[in-house]
Amino acid sequence: MKSTFSAWRYLWKSQDIRKKLLVTLGLLVIYRLAANVPVPGINTVALSNLRANLGASGTFFDFLDLLSGGTVSSFSLLAMGVYPYITAQIILQLLVPIIPALQRRMEDDPREGRKWMEKWTYYLAVPMAALSAIGQINIFNSISIRGGGVPILNFGFTQGLILPSIAMLLSMIAGTMFAIWLGELISEYGIRGQGLSLIIFAGIVAKMPSNFRSILLDEQTRWFMLFFTIVLIILTIFAIVYVQQGRRNVPVMYPGRRMGNRMSMPVKGTLPLMVNMAGMIPLIFSSAFLQFPAIIASYFASSKIEWVAALSVKTSEIFGGSSWVYWLLYFLMVVGFTFFYTDVLFAQQNYGDNLKKMGAQIPGVNRGAPTQKYLTKVQRRITLPGALFLGLVAILPFLVQLVLPVGNRTSGLFLVSSAGLLIVVGVVRDTFLNIDAELKLHGYEDSLLVR
Repeated sequence: MKSTFSAWRYLWKSQDIRKKLLVTLGLLVIYRLAANVPVPGINTVALSNLRANLGASGTFFDFLDLLSGGTVSSFSLLAMGVYPYITAQIILQLLVPIIPALQRRMEDDPREGRKWMEKWTYYLAVPMAALSAIGQINIFNSISIRGGGVPILNFGFTQGLILPSIAMLLSMIAGTMFAIWLGELISEYGIRGQGLSLIIFAGIVAKMPSNFRSILLDEQTRWFMLFFTIVLIILTIFAIVYVQQGRRNVPVMYPGRRMGNRMSMPVKGTLPLMVNMAGMIPLIFSSAFLQFPAIIASYFASSKIEWVAALSVKTSEIFGGSSWVYWLLYFLMVVGFTFFYTDVLFAQQNYGDNLKKMGAQIPGVNRGAPTQKYLTKVQRRITLPGALFLGLVAILPFLVQLVLPVGNRTSGLFLVSSAGLLIVVGVVRDTFLNIDAELKLHGYEDSLLVR
């Protein structure tokens, strides 16, 4: 058996692979440098006070920081990361099976359909970035004001703040599009197809040292918490890899081939169905939905009507990550979105018709629609453990709080260690497979992965 990393010695030997790795590393460095550029007009003192006195909103703050790649904590131009683009992508994917015209476009010419999807994803990312920027500014301004501080950004289209507000909004939208552009450059000139994932990956990894340092600051419990965190990370990684590798192999009979005057016997094969087809998408989508109540409530935080202001504060507290109601809703929404998104993706694969065109058949099941119905039933059954796993990953910070008497800031580390590790492990695995494919393409027989 060959060594797991036996092919690493070839990475710098191949000029093409070496160039792609250097381009990827260079663009990630540019992204991390740009992440330190603040939004124009930001009150750095108010932002520092907010980070030091987050209280009940700490988990919500940490989750936004995770999705943005660690840029919310400094409220930089890249504070939204590539999240608006991902949201736009998910929205369009969900609209395809709902709108018949879009579904016909994708089925008639898949190549042109993908180009259309990419173009409109960019178009939709701009208004999504604008809405996200306004909501983010309002949320953190309201949190700062409720904590007795001043607004982080003097944002608003009244009282002579039109031009400064437009400048802030445009700069944040431009930062998001810049991050998306860097991701596309990585996918085109660096590691193929991994651009946006590596952008998020770089932010998560960059935050981990500071999160570990926050544990070590507590002299009384630091060694226990450090040991507990490392064990938790190892167990989480093991669980993620185990579930991500989970497959259900459905037996399929493929027709024999004609060889001269003879017909070969039918070939037995398998159709692998993934336990977790949705990946990280349900967590991101559920968090987006749960952010809306807090965003809407932030607009009424300064209302002169007493009950409206009180309702706004209560809503922000519930959907700020401090209430068990938030975590229960989060778990249920992750499980629900996992089934929904898996159904959408599985329907787009259209295994029933594809197997029928190939002449293949599942033993005991008729071709065409009955095959698709049978496979859908199997896929939904094996999706259940995957959906419950994603739900547990989503609420792991809350479960840790129930087990250990840790504060909100410390629990933010476990948030990164669960939802963040799901991204990290997936990106690392896909990157290894990508490099492995590149090495094989260039004629190197060794594999990065153990066979």
